[in-house]
Amino acid sequence: MVDPWIWPGALGLLGLVFGSFIATLAIRWPEGRSSLAGRSACDGCGRTLRAIELVPVLSYVIQRGRCRSCAARIAPSHLVVELLALAIGVASGLVAPGWAGVAGAVFGWLLLTLAAIDLRAFWLPDPLTATLALLGLLGGLLGLAPPLTDRLIGGVAGFAALWLVATLYHRLRGRVGLGGGDPKLFGAIGLWLGWHALPQALLLACLIGLAAVIASRFRRRPLTATDRLPLGTLLAPAAFLLWLLAQASA
Repeated sequence: MVDPWIWPGALGLLGLVFGSFIATLAIRWPEGRSSLAGRSACDGCGRTLRAIELVPVLSYVIQRGRCRSCAARIAPSHLVVELLALAIGVASGLVAPGWAGVAGAVFGWLLLTLAAIDLRAFWLPDPLTATLALLGLLGGLLGLAPPLTDRLIGGVAGFAALWLVATLYHRLRGRVGLGGGDPKLFGAIGLWLGWHALPQALLLACLIGLAAVIASRFRRRPLTATDRLPLGTLLAPAAFLLWLLAQASA
């Protein structure tokens, strides 16, 4: 019998590894740079980084968030994303030890990637959204909850709901109010959570956005154009939290 603590430990470790990749991808992909091309290098001086400098979280802490050669500041987003990916893996393994937890961790890591890219560049790459959707469909085919029928309805309903909102807004106001990737992401989330969870996901995303606004007021600094939170960045944590709750109550 497999010790249930192996799952959160193993998925947490994988989360650290994937988190480092996700953080780099979120910075370089919107800039047209492939994070897979060549070895990792400092964005400040271009020096190729050694393996000891690529250890997730630990390297950032030891180097105090700066390059060892040029002292250029390492983006804090690296540390934040690595810790979030760690938390996703551990939480998935705790609430669903086994392959369901693996699926949930993958769900969370893909959502984290999309959220990070959307936050940085207001862009939800179609290849990532399509991967999320296809894996959600695969989960239904493999018999993971929710049932395949609920997932299919969720995929169609999620996409159609936000597409309709975006279309009506554009026709009434004459400008774009919702990005083209948001309906696709909501549809992909529906393929993972089923149609029943879609209203909750949208409500929770709105509450997360409201909490961000309130937090900014406590800092006595109003939100500016650069502080805008794209919908994809709000939907991603909402969807993963709902997945966790569904697993915990199963």
